[in-house]
Amino acid sequence: MDSTRQQKIGKLIQKELADIFLQDGIPVYDCMITVTKTNVTRDLSLARSYISIFNAEDNEKVLKAVKSNIKDIRFRLGQKVKNQLRVIPQLDFFIDDSLDYIENIENLLKQ
Repeated sequence: MDSTRQQKIGKLIQKELADIFLQDGIPVYDCMITVTKTNVTRDLSLARSYISIFNAEDNEKVLKAVKSNIKDIRFRLGQKVKNQLRVIPQLDFFIDDSLDYIENIENLLKQ
């Protein structure tokens, strides 16, 4: 169970990461990336973000590109939240496949 502080910081990081992917336009991606959830550890040193990838041929390839740019993404995040957080947590990204799972269940129910 996350504390209130963890939840607030998780939401803040999720919002700012979404802005980074949407507006800052990191050049590696030819697809749309949304941040669906961010969990922060108790000591606030690690943020695990789940991303949904749309219009991509290979989600794993996009995830590798995101992970290879973690330093740049963390730097941009630090610039955005420097007045709210003293230490910027390390970032880790995972593919959120819950939408694919829901779509698969809907297709099975239609049959």
